[in-house]
Amino acid sequence: FPLPRADQVADAAAAHLLWQAARLILREGATPFRSLGRVSIRPRTYQFVPLLMALRLDPVRLFIADDVGVGKTIEALLIARELLDRGEIRRFCVLCPPYLCEQWARELAEKFNLEPVVIRSGTVGQLERQTPPGQNLYEYFPVQVASIDFVKTERNRPQFLQFCPELIIADEVHGAAAASSGRAQQERHALL
Repeated sequence: FPLPRADQVADAAAAHLLWQAARLILREGATPFRSLGRVSIRPRTYQFVPLLMALRLDPVRLFIADDVGVGKTIEALLIARELLDRGEIRRFCVLCPPYLCEQWARELAEKFNLEPVVIRSGTVGQLERQTPPGQNLYEYFPVQVASIDFVKTERNRPQFLQFCPELIIADEVHGAAAASSGRAQQERHALL
């Protein structure tokens, strides 16, 4: 919507509408959470529970295992956004299966106003060219969405662990549970 002009606020109804709009904008920015003014969603009340729990933990270690469709992604990203806005972390990474990387990147960009990079075998060459000399891509990019299958390999795991961001969000962790068989699952488990 275009910004209102002084000549448009000529009657009481228009002035009341402008006042209500200003009040609603301030309400989102004047909460105990710094991140709510920068997200483009309105979280449901129950989605604040993991955020409140995380803010009481030092270090933050939380396992979010809600039902399907409840909003685990929103809950996890609310925590990440709040910790970023409070200055408690500078970088974070979402570790997920390769087929979910684009979905996570879209959620971060559209709903949380963050610019993530996707780290997987097809993008790592381009990202390394963007990284300044003497730095590692895991330490250079503040918001990362990384394929757990790319990071878990013997070639990539040491660099990731050495330059690991302050916050890791691991998605689909049931695929990384300790297992007696399945090399891929064991490598995921060892990484986490």
